Amino acid sequence: MAPYLVFTNGRICYHGTFQKFPVYVDTSTGLIIPSPSTSNTNSEIQTIDLRGRILAPAFLELQTNGALGVHFTQFDGPETYSRNLERILPNLNAHASLMQIPSHSSIEEVYGDEESASAIKLITIAPELDGSIERIKELEERNIRVSLGHSAADFDSGMAALKAGGKSLTHVFNAMNPLHHRIPGLAGLIASGECPYYSVIADGIHLHAATLAMAYRANPPKCILITDSVEMAGLPDGLYPGHAQIPHQQRKTGNKVTIEGTDTLIGSCCSIDECVRNLVQWSGCSLAQAVRCATENIANMMEIGDRGMINEGRRADFVLLDDTGQVLETWIRGTQIYEKQ
Repeated sequence: MAPYLVFTNGRICYHGTFQKFPVYVDTSTGLIIPSPSTSNTNSEIQTIDLRGRILAPAFLELQTNGALGVHFTQFDGPETYSRNLERILPNLNAHASLMQIPSHSSIEEVYGDEESASAIKLITIAPELDGSIERIKELEERNIRVSLGHSAADFDSGMAALKAGGKSLTHVFNAMNPLHHRIPGLAGLIASGECPYYSVIADGIHLHAATLAMAYRANPPKCILITDSVEMAGLPDGLYPGHAQIPHQQRKTGNKVTIEGTDTLIGSCCSIDECVRNLVQWSGCSLAQAVRCATENIANMMEIGDRGMINEGRRADFVLLDDTGQVLETWIRGTQIYEKQ
């Protein structure tokens, strides 16, 4: 491989717009760089002709429960668990749901020793529970982001949690009281002056298309796409066993997973690129704007400075897209790891 790559002749997803400029990569570091020195010969720079296609930052998955038959709550010993994680998620930032925790307990008592707890990057809290405001302040001091959700909280309780340090809403409209014109609940916070980041599941199962469009349009720079996918993601349709979290047989039909013999929704198996395409179709936003909800907005919320945007100094993690948002290639640190056949 040449010391440098340059991606040319394409459209670059840049802050929710399409731009045209060359993207240079130092293959020794895997980082995006300015144009190399003019002293470099052409033989040292390999040109990647995008042929008019779209180069976007690699998608970031903020919230998922598992994939390929592995659920993150299943623990069959440390060696097996580590192998499963290496197989499906080489880089895992943990997101935990903190539904109810005694106010006198420490984070370590709930999530393990200090080293284990340090892997936690984002926690969902129901702000109406006793001690939640103090807990939010403590988590923020530990540099752990706090999201609000899985909750029956009203609007005022949610606002108090935001002022205490809450940063986002977890899968808005799902697992919270419905939006009412006189009692807006947590969902009403997306249109408030204190608007946090908020995630939406754009699978056509958790949210109606019109509801998704309304949520996106409330504040596009704060809207985040997630899959919240369950462990059947990537597996064929069929009947699958339950586990500690869902002690029932699970039926996968397309992207929808239900408890066998019922209409009770367990979750979905939508991929993040499907969510991007759905947002374009249902909200009328551009593909570049939808990509921002699966890249830059997440990086900004989590204060991740090394990826999520095509900027100098960030990782050369890219997806190459066609005009419909289908993923054609994936690049990690300047190395192509996937090409659609």
